[in-house]
Amino acid sequence: MISSSVKFLLNDKLIVINNPDPNQTILNYIRTELKKTGTKEGCSEGGCGACTIVLGELVDNKIIYKAINSCISFVPSLNGKQLLIVEDLVSKDGKLHPVQDAMVKFHGSQCGFCTPGFVMALFSMFKNNKNLNNELITDSISGNLCRCTGYRPILDAAKSLDKKNRNDQFSKNNNKVIQLLKKIKPKNIYIKKDDKIYFSPKNIKDLKNIIKKYSNFSFLAGGTDLSLKVTKERKEIPFIIDLKEIKELDFIKVNKNYLEVGASTPLIKFEKEIKKHYPDFYLVLKRYGSVQIRNVGTIGGNIATASPIGDTLPILLSLNAEILIESFNQRKVIPINNFFLDYRKTKLKKNEFIHSIKIPLFKKNIFKAFKISKRFDDDISSVCGSFNFEIDKNKIKEVFIAFGGMAAVPKRAKACEKILKNKPLNLSTFNQAKNYLDKDLSPIGDMRASKEYRLEIAKNLLMKCFVEIHSNKLTRVN
Repeated sequence: MISSSVKFLLNDKLIVINNPDPNQTILNYIRTELKKTGTKEGCSEGGCGACTIVLGELVDNKIIYKAINSCISFVPSLNGKQLLIVEDLVSKDGKLHPVQDAMVKFHGSQCGFCTPGFVMALFSMFKNNKNLNNELITDSISGNLCRCTGYRPILDAAKSLDKKNRNDQFSKNNNKVIQLLKKIKPKNIYIKKDDKIYFSPKNIKDLKNIIKKYSNFSFLAGGTDLSLKVTKERKEIPFIIDLKEIKELDFIKVNKNYLEVGASTPLIKFEKEIKKHYPDFYLVLKRYGSVQIRNVGTIGGNIATASPIGDTLPILLSLNAEILIESFNQRKVIPINNFFLDYRKTKLKKNEFIHSIKIPLFKKNIFKAFKISKRFDDDISSVCGSFNFEIDKNKIKEVFIAFGGMAAVPKRAKACEKILKNKPLNLSTFNQAKNYLDKDLSPIGDMRASKEYRLEIAKNLLMKCFVEIHSNKLTRVN
């Protein structure tokens, strides 16, 4: 069945928007249509957290509360969910929610502009976790910027929530909300509004039918990159095909040889699994973006957009991942090392989509990955380096090295690899190999780093990798 309406819950009531503008952000809908101005616009690119809202999603008969950036999310993505904004947290009798009360008691607000975003990020954390710790707290608000407080009072407010009773008005109303969400039956959504088209299929079969019929469309997964055409470039996206509701593209499979992740699997779901196999991959993902970004961003989207500073890309290159690609009439596998052609250009054709990514599990190898950025959390890389070593009896049997942020595409350092291969694992070998990075890499200079800095950092990361392997100790700055 096909519907042209978006249905979601707001204040425990079913809201129906018929034929909405598929380019309208949730933030603009909240402020202009709902006339609720607590949710703020700051950066318009998902980097400051002022626009943070929470979506309640039904997963295995349980509501999961996801903080997202409303400034880069479009209205159709509300379909089938519960929308929660900062005004909803106050109970009907005017009592503040425990999260709001904590922010007041610990003086977590000064100018107040960022405060609603912090409140919603902390609310999501509060609702999803029975126990809180420093790592969870700092991660939960890593995507929220404050210019006034220095963060300490906000952190104090967050820590105080660990002892708070979770039985708030949302807990008491939980069963009612679950039943209302179940009434929103999953349907394909097709919207045509002012020469703009939006299609959200529920399965791969319907997706293939639409890409067979049309060609001039843009795929939307998390939208953390595509949406910037609207919010930053002030352009329109005439035809969107949203992949997010296709359950067949949201999965993780693991066997003894590889991990396969569906293209529309949220990064926050993927990171929990990859931590078991490649802890450094997990650590880079935690800094890839905020919780708000990782709740919607996907590994398939990161690959398809082919940004040279996409943090998963050098890691996947060094792990020799494979990309499973489908069109309406065929399926093929492309090694990721052959996938990137030029700046934001790949071998992906217009009527093709990424089905999944296969990541080999090198159980005997030593894997390291490092991200260098101006700000530790939620920042774009200046350099991202990834290193995959097979070592036997102190000899380097195989090596795969890749860097992001150093060229128009994420790139393998093959000259450096060649020098390292079949050499002893010692300082002399690495001192010789690092100089070959000059042949592999010709970085540009920009606002994030000069070309000289990038090249020096790439060499330093190679040496850092050696130190950690040789000493069998992590040398990390937290």
